[in-house]
Amino acid sequence: MEPNVTISLKNVAIYQGDNLILSRVNLEVKKGEHIYLMGKTGSGKSSLLETLYAELPLMDGEAHIAEYDLSKIKRKQIPQLRRKLGIIFQDFQLLNDRTVKDNLLFVLHATGWKDKEKMDERINEVLDKVGLQTKGFKMPHELSGGEQQRVAIARSLLNRPEIILADEPTGNLDPETSEDIIRLLSGVTETDCSVIIATHNLSLVQKFPARTLRCENGEVTEDSVLSAGFINSY
Repeated sequence: MEPNVTISLKNVAIYQGDNLILSRVNLEVKKGEHIYLMGKTGSGKSSLLETLYAELPLMDGEAHIAEYDLSKIKRKQIPQLRRKLGIIFQDFQLLNDRTVKDNLLFVLHATGWKDKEKMDERINEVLDKVGLQTKGFKMPHELSGGEQQRVAIARSLLNRPEIILADEPTGNLDPETSEDIIRLLSGVTETDCSVIIATHNLSLVQKFPARTLRCENGEVTEDSVLSAGFINSY
């Protein structure tokens, strides 16, 4: 895999159990690149992301992500891979029995951080980045849906990921809040972090253009029209 490439898939087949979901997937993602993965519910978007973060095993083809070969990855290496990834879900997946800060501390402890001062510093940095500097003491249920998703984004940034995988991150949010979340995720690509956002929200893709892939009829193809909108916006 070339040094500036963070994800490389060649002739990959993606399965859920014995069911073939996507076939002949070829994809290359470069550092700092922002990509939309579009498609209807059930088209394979989530299955593709689950394969990338090694929730689903790679059955056929070649796949490299963040310098890991998914055809050879061992179970004990999966947590190491995921430390290089930021994963964002539609339903936030926050721990409801602890504060925002304690949600973030939980991740830092789980990924090997020890120094309390550095942990506090990093938490303050990511909360500042997502505009929640004053919300660390709040419980998740005290936050709006948009704020909860911002916490989820902050959580995904804690370990300075090489790649962010966002699965329908605006699916439970109103249109205005959805725009805020996409704007925030787009800002991440000002660094070398690559971002893949799975969505079926066409209006967001048109408003914040980027390279766009489409899951349809068991395949992943470049959407030349939407991708052209990204090129023409420059």
